[in-house]
Amino acid sequence: MQDSLTKDARLALDLALTIRHDGHGGVADDLSGPAGLTAWVRDHADDLPVPAGFVADAATLAAVRDLRAAVRALFAHAVRPGAPSPADAARLMRVPEAVERLNTAAARMPTVPVLHWAEDAEPVVLPRPLPEGADLTAVLAQAATAFLAGADRRRLRACHAPRCVRYFLKDHPRQEWCKPSCGNRARVARHHERHKA
Repeated sequence: MQDSLTKDARLALDLALTIRHDGHGGVADDLSGPAGLTAWVRDHADDLPVPAGFVADAATLAAVRDLRAAVRALFAHAVRPGAPSPADAARLMRVPEAVERLNTAAARMPTVPVLHWAEDAEPVVLPRPLPEGADLTAVLAQAATAFLAGADRRRLRACHAPRCVRYFLKDHPRQEWCKPSCGNRARVARHHERHKA
């Protein structure tokens, strides 16, 4: 079902998932430097209005990381009454500050709605195509805003498998983890706890 996500939902979720478990009990940051942001943007080039040779600089990295902190704080707010990701639990910014950061970033590039009405279809509103080289942080902020205000937000969950720090969209009523390997880790941990006593 995640393949049917809107572009905005996928971008917002993928931005949040640049913080992940490192495989060794710690947390990894895919955006730890400009090279990491450059690689991430190039992996998402089909959805982002950046030039083909995009290379991130320190200022863009700082802006995107600041936005990611706001997005993860709002994700933590969205999954309530569930607990936030363990990566965020001790350092979440307050919701009003996160909303302000998101709105400020989104406002760096105004969008213009365009009415499209084919002869044999219902009218739809589409955003005007973004100019090449548009503000990356604004595009990501607008995607996060659309996701957080949309229906997919209700499926957002924090994975609570041991060592996982990811958010995911619940695709099935019984889904508890972001991926099968997290479910396996959680079952092994429960088994270990039962047999330790």
